[in-house]
Amino acid sequence: MVEPENRDTLIFRKPEPEDGSDIWALIRACKPLDENSMYCNLIQCDHFADTCVLAERDGVPVGWISGYILPDAADTLFIWQVAVSGDARGMGLGGRMLDSLLSRDDMAGVLHLKTTITRDNDASWALFRSLAARHNGVLTDKPHFRKDDHFDGEHATEHMVTIRFPAPVARAA
Repeated sequence: MVEPENRDTLIFRKPEPEDGSDIWALIRACKPLDENSMYCNLIQCDHFADTCVLAERDGVPVGWISGYILPDAADTLFIWQVAVSGDARGMGLGGRMLDSLLSRDDMAGVLHLKTTITRDNDASWALFRSLAARHNGVLTDKPHFRKDDHFDGEHATEHMVTIRFPAPVARAA
C-alpha cells in the first residue's frame, strides 16, 4: 500500500524486488553507510518487504529503511539500515519513514525497536532519540559488537540501542 506523506512529491511504501538495484545505488551514494551487495538489497525487498520502507520523491528513491522482526522476539523490530539521499536531508525523512513503518498493521505487535549505532554517529543517535520521545519510549544502549572482538579493530564498536514503547505505535488514520 502506498502511503502519501506529501501528495505532490513523497510516498512511503513497501519495496518490491524490482527496487533492489535502486536501493543499492541509494545506499552507495550515502557515504559512509556500509554497502551490502545488490543481491542483499534484492532479498530485503523480496523477503523482508513488510519490515522495510522506501521513500520516493517524484518516483525517485530518496530514503530507505531495512529491518526485520527478530526470530526469537516477535515483538521486536531490528532496524538494520537507514539511508537518506543528500538532496532529501534536513526534511526529517528518517523519522517520517520510521513512523510510517511502525504505524503499519504489520507492526501491530511491535513493542521494542533495536538498532546498532557507533558512538560517533550523531545523526543516528538524534534520529532514534527523537523517535523514542515522539512515542513515549524509553531508549537504552550498551556496547554490543565491539571493535576488537567482532571487527578485528577495523570498525568502531556498535552500541545496541533498544527503545521500549509503552504500546504499539498508533496506526495511521
